Amino acid sequence: MRKTAAWILVSFFYITAFAQTKEGIKVTDLLQVKSINSVALSPDGSKALYALTSIELNDNAKWDYKYTTQLWIAPTDGNGEAYPITTAKEGASQGSFSPNGKDIVFVRAVNGRPQLFLLSLSGGEPKQLTNFKYGASNPRWNADGTALLFTASINLKEFIRDPQLNPNKEVPSWNSEKPGFTNNSNLVPNTAKPDPNGSMEEVRAYLELNETDRMAKVINKLNFQEESTTSGESSISHVFLLNLKKGGNPVPVTKGFYSFSNPQFIPGTNSILVDADYNTEVSPDRTQESQIMKVDLSTGAATLFLGKKDMSYNGSVVSPDGKFIAFQYGNTGFASVPALGIIAVDGSPESVLTIPFDRNKNSVIWGPDNNTLYFTASSNGGITLNKLEIPTRKITTLTDVNSGINAIAIKNGVAVYSKTQVTNPFELYVSTGDFKTDKALTHHNSDWIANKQLSIPEKHSFVNEKGLTVEYWVMKPTNYEPGKKYPLLLEIHGGPSAMWGPGENSMWHEFQFWCSKGYGVVYSNPRGSGGYGVNFLRANVNDWGNGPMRDVLTSLDKAVAEGWADTSKLAITGGSYAGYLVAYIIGHDKRFKAACSQRGVYDLRAFFGEGNAWRLVPNYFGGYPWEKNVLPILERESPINYVQNITTPYIIFHGENDLRTGVIQGEQLYKSLKVLGRPVEYVRHPGATHEITRSGVNRQRIDQMLRTWEFFARYIN
Repeated sequence: MRKTAAWILVSFFYITAFAQTKEGIKVTDLLQVKSINSVALSPDGSKALYALTSIELNDNAKWDYKYTTQLWIAPTDGNGEAYPITTAKEGASQGSFSPNGKDIVFVRAVNGRPQLFLLSLSGGEPKQLTNFKYGASNPRWNADGTALLFTASINLKEFIRDPQLNPNKEVPSWNSEKPGFTNNSNLVPNTAKPDPNGSMEEVRAYLELNETDRMAKVINKLNFQEESTTSGESSISHVFLLNLKKGGNPVPVTKGFYSFSNPQFIPGTNSILVDADYNTEVSPDRTQESQIMKVDLSTGAATLFLGKKDMSYNGSVVSPDGKFIAFQYGNTGFASVPALGIIAVDGSPESVLTIPFDRNKNSVIWGPDNNTLYFTASSNGGITLNKLEIPTRKITTLTDVNSGINAIAIKNGVAVYSKTQVTNPFELYVSTGDFKTDKALTHHNSDWIANKQLSIPEKHSFVNEKGLTVEYWVMKPTNYEPGKKYPLLLEIHGGPSAMWGPGENSMWHEFQFWCSKGYGVVYSNPRGSGGYGVNFLRANVNDWGNGPMRDVLTSLDKAVAEGWADTSKLAITGGSYAGYLVAYIIGHDKRFKAACSQRGVYDLRAFFGEGNAWRLVPNYFGGYPWEKNVLPILERESPINYVQNITTPYIIFHGENDLRTGVIQGEQLYKSLKVLGRPVEYVRHPGATHEITRSGVNRQRIDQMLRTWEFFARYIN
């Protein structure tokens, strides 16, 4: 008995010592995270093809790191290791098996444009299939593997001049909105010789040359703000057919001055199905409508299949036998949950079968017959895999809300998907049969994470004053010891319609980093978040400030009530909409020792003109800044109008090229606080866009995280 007790005691000390050798997540562990972006299955389901993005040292600079995406294959029976099938420095993406499973088509950049390549699985180097001047993306096979559809983005002026795509030298029927011109005569190619001292046509040719040479930007578009720059140029997306047997140049399938995407062959017919932005009346900038169309490959005739004014129809998926189509539809605009619809290929719009499911749906996949659909859905902090039995309309959730199912493929009863868990941000898994259990096929992250000490979030909830159940998660510091007090960081998500939880991968590293630095973390999904249905999603309409503030602060209060948080060491951070909410909160609440806003919005009036996400203003607040009934709401909801109340030490970040929220937002807030003599620091990252923390330059991602930690350390120690 004594020997047994001694052995247990020794084992305890050994296990404890081993656990203590594990270290917390470091900021540079960001560079070790590998993400899985897409998945495809071979026809027999025996092989999974996936795109793996890694972060590698840039050979040209010591501290710079680049993203590299390559294609890998993993045997789905788990017998054998995953292996890369592309290694060229240009990378590869959008991989897809041929119908016979012997070849793979994929996309790789050539001279700055995406092109299609074919790789035989029997060996040899990839063969370049296209050298198309407009590029080639999103390849789709036909049933016998003899042809491919792909899409290409084309500058509007180039399209007008292209003799193959526009042989009749037509111009759009919708108004290009250049003042002083009728019938879009400004779009007719000018053949005059450029001359600044010549005739009006020669002067116009000279001015057009300046635009071509990037000496001037002339803007007539409504949507002229891109992610990192402004542009007056328009582009449209078209579908092309590549015959692999005959070879030759790609043949245009779609026509006109509209955009087409998501092309699919309809088995058993000579037609394809496309999602379209097809509106003959107004500029594409003026409408958010979308349609689903059929295109006859013999005649090129396009016919409207599904579409209606002020409605969006998209995400179409043709069943394997070509008899049915699943799709999503709903009203245009934000703060809505599209419905899932099913219709026969030869059906009428009135015959649509609508499936009620109050969550956003993605990755819709047909089962082996026409009776089953699979799809993923954001829900309650996770991304679940769901099965729809169409005859009964019964939906079964196959995975839990504590994980996230990302890229997914299903064939022959085999499901392969990328999964996010608290213990691992990305790994590829296989599930068969009832999908109740799964098995890891890869170890891209699990190997290095095995030596890390992680903090596991604890889920809680409460009911707010509107009767809505708000979920929140609490993460203790990785070095947590009962009886001690720790700093606590309130993290807030953006959107405002985003959703956080254990199944969401974008914050995996940041949360673990803060916990490794001795902070507790609390995060929640306040009113207005996605993943809880349309009523919850719209609960912050006309209320971006007070209501969501009450929800996140209640989450904080309840975490503090657990007793281990040091209330003199509270901090708060968030980006985008959450940058807005941080500013709003510290303009109304004094409890925080330090605060951080990233790429936020602080003046809703200015945001309408400055940011490319400007439609958030009319969608959430009912109109525009010049309308008398709307202006008081924007004034009330704008954090800049409470700037005089902000005394919390504050660091503000903005990407130099961020046009989603607009850089002037950060400048205005910083300058106001500086004039007031408040403790504020402003950091701009050159070249960075709104995506800096998700897919930006890795050195800047690390910089932003470390600067926030260093700034907080000045006030929290």
